[in-house]
Amino acid sequence: SCFIKFYGNNCGYCRHLKVPYEKFADEFQEEAHFFAFNIADYPEAQKILKFKGVPTIVAVKTGISQPKIRVLSDPPPGKRNKITWYNINDIEEFIKKEK
Repeated sequence: SCFIKFYGNNCGYCRHLKVPYEKFADEFQEEAHFFAFNIADYPEAQKILKFKGVPTIVAVKTGISQPKIRVLSDPPPGKRNKITWYNINDIEEFIKKEK
């Protein structure tokens, strides 16, 4: 599996999510691959993967006949954290479930 964080340079939520995302990447590095992708470099990704904004974390399960793609941001979290958009526990649960 791999996880891709989509972010924007001018997004405050994205900047605050950087440290926890890197922590999860270190914690789960043996079980999954982690990437960060600036949406400005490829704006079509938002349409292709059907997410509404950044920050967004996408899980891609590989090694199966039909790759499975799950998007954490859709729908947006009910109770978002004012600093990181998601509650850190939401991200951790998503990673553990999708790895």
